[in-house]
Amino acid sequence: MRRVRYESAGGPLFLEDVPVPEPGPGEVLVRCEAIGVTLPVVRKVTEAAEPNPLGGEIAGEVVAVGAGVTRFGAGDRVTGLCFGHGYADFALLNEAMASPVPETATAVEAVALVRSGLVALGALAAAHPEPGESALVTAAASGVGHLAVQLARARGATRVVAAVSDPAKAPFVRSLGADEVIAYADEHWGEPVDYALDAVGGELLTPAIGALAPGGRLVAYSSGGGTIQAYDLLVGAKSVIGFQMAHIARGRPELYERWRRELWALFAEGALRPAVHGEFALEDAAQAHAVIESRGNLGKVVLRT
Repeated sequence: MRRVRYESAGGPLFLEDVPVPEPGPGEVLVRCEAIGVTLPVVRKVTEAAEPNPLGGEIAGEVVAVGAGVTRFGAGDRVTGLCFGHGYADFALLNEAMASPVPETATAVEAVALVRSGLVALGALAAAHPEPGESALVTAAASGVGHLAVQLARARGATRVVAAVSDPAKAPFVRSLGADEVIAYADEHWGEPVDYALDAVGGELLTPAIGALAPGGRLVAYSSGGGTIQAYDLLVGAKSVIGFQMAHIARGRPELYERWRRELWALFAEGALRPAVHGEFALEDAAQAHAVIESRGNLGKVVLRT
């Protein structure tokens, strides 16, 4: 089978031929049809000191299962997060990280919806939104952000502000339900909001905190780091909440499953529309990474086998 790999920080990415892996206990072997490309995986290539397996979101058909697997069998369609080599024709999923894909959805839709949607929904839940509140979503055109805009509206936000890196993204995020669009470089970010979902971090934390109304909450789910001045929180009685999906997936599987069902229900109703920026062949993984690095994507970037 084909697999994408790299040997040193920064790449390049290349295809290699390797044997198809065999599922171990609790694992399912998936013939990959679609593979999600995310910023954390791109950063593995550009920033990690040592090469790491290119894992991430995959969707496809189960072709074999390991000992102890009870939820899935050969022929089932699944999606999930692969912690090993996911940029490949075949990949291994831990049964606990796999979710069924309904017949009404394609593999590309599953990759665009489930993992990114779970992160967006989890970050939103961490903000404890109340009906009638206003929301700010940074990286609003990203794979997670474009779903967060829609979910904030579905959870009762009466005003959704989308923050983007490029004003040219405004028509896209407005089509998803954003009432206002601001660019990161704008001096003023409009009227204050009740909560913010931040996927950027770094230097953007300061204006995002500044955009909160008194008592506002910011949920940070970015891997970009950053520093927040305590005084900026004290003067407005504001709070910052950290969110990481891995804690939910490993520690609260019942909540993970409930959120997954909610995502598919919203998808079936037409209330949640995953957008795909582009589909790239497996051998063109470097091009897909370049799109993510440029922050030019509108929605999800996907590899196809």
